[in-house]
Formats: sequence, C-alpha cells, structure tokens
Amino acid sequence: MALRNIRKEGDPILRKISKPVGKITPRMKELAEDLLETMDAAEGAGLAAPQVGVLRRMVAVHLEDGPQILINPEIINEEGECTEIEGCLSIPGFAGTVKRPQKITVRYQTLEEETVETDAEDFFAKTVCHEVDHLNGILFRDLVVEEVDIEDIQETEDKEENEEA
Repeated sequence: MALRNIRKEGDPILRKISKPVGKITPRMKELAEDLLETMDAAEGAGLAAPQVGVLRRMVAVHLEDGPQILINPEIINEEGECTEIEGCLSIPGFAGTVKRPQKITVRYQTLEEETVETDAEDFFAKTVCHEVDHLNGILFRDLVVEEVDIEDIQETEDKEENEEA
C-alpha cells in the first residue's frame, strides 16, 4: 500500500472520462488499497481513481458500513433533492452548496467481482454522487449553486463542538 498524490484542479486528467475496470487484477487491488489509504490520510469522505491519476472507474467511499471500494459504480435510482455544502480533496480551500439527490441506489462490483446494489441517503448519497462525477470528468465546482466561506464553516463546527462538550 502507498499514499498517492492527489491531483488538483487544473490537472487535465480530472476532466477526462474514466474507463471501466475489467478483470480485478493484483494491480487493481493495489489501486483499491492505495485509494483507501490516501483517502484516510487526507481525511476525506471519498476519493476517485482519477484524483490519483488513474483513469479507471473505481472509488473509495466512507459509507455507513465503513470504508468501501466501488468498482464501476452506476447510480440506478435517485429520489428527492437536497442542497448541501461540499468540498473536494482536489479543490482545497473551496466549498459550495450543491444540489444532489437525497437518496440513491448504486450498483457496483466488489473486489471479489460480485455485483452489489446499495441504497444511500443524505451524506452518503452525496458522497457517492460526488465520486461518480469524478469518474465522468465533472468537478463539484461545476455544480455549485453558491460558494461558501470555509472560515464560516469552521467557526460553526467549532461552536457546535463546544456546545456538545
């Protein structure tokens, strides 16, 4: 396993469409491990293969069940709508509100080459949608309804933590 460099906005690879993963080779398993390790080290909720320079349809996400690898993810159902604040490891220092479905069903393959369908809601749905967008060359900045001041977010989070203590 290895930490990989996260590509930043402006890198042309982030605007390309990723190719499907075929057979799960040792190289694909290594990529999966690296995605998980890099995502955790960067304290991210998700990370797509193009963000580490690999144009393959693979993402790492933190779902309710913990960190998971989704291979060739496809959103097959969307319900509702919510507008939430998002950020991105490839666009440090920028945040904005984005409209996403409130609930999704995503179909993907596991590292064991099993096809799985999972329902995701709220934060988890937003995370999966965000990462699938990366596979299609879309950055969340393209979808931002309104830019948000990151300092305001940090102040709000600090205040909420102090109230809980």
